[in-house]
Amino acid sequence: MIFDISHLKKIRNQLNMTQQQFALKAGISQSMIAKIEAGKLDPTYSYVKKIESALNSLSKKDELKAKDILTKKIISVTKDTLVEEAVKLLINNKISQLPVIENGNVIGLVTESSIISSRPYISPKKVKDIMTESPPIVSKNTGINIVQMLLQFYPIIIIKESHKLIGVITKADILKSLKV
Repeated sequence: MIFDISHLKKIRNQLNMTQQQFALKAGISQSMIAKIEAGKLDPTYSYVKKIESALNSLSKKDELKAKDILTKKIISVTKDTLVEEAVKLLINNKISQLPVIENGNVIGLVTESSIISSRPYISPKKVKDIMTESPPIVSKNTGINIVQMLLQFYPIIIIKESHKLIGVITKADILKSLKV
């Protein structure tokens, strides 16, 4: 976080916190916060770092989590599903990828790209012949920033809770979560 100490009061007010509440969170005195906000004190580097750390932890508390934006309906295939059936699922559900699941575990991924690059089709080709590596699996409490970073490298993220798959996140889910 790039932090300008002269904006502390405005930021603290946006967080809806009193000076005392913020001071407790930062581990410094309320009078120190008051003096900094009034411009009567130029804090030492260690105080600025404490304030910055408190602001970082407070902003992460409000960060969206995977559970807040995931799609609960998981449309998937098994490794023995015929490729033509996978194509039908992609088209009918207007999606771009399908997790390959066996015994509750994600073992791979079928994408539009993996299907297209496997042409010409030699029927009956199975998903196991064209699937790519398994996408990342994260917990439902993973922060949106980490999910966004992973989506730069993978087309889908799987969300798991207590050894159970509970949903997926794609770039489309990120777009839907934007407050525009």
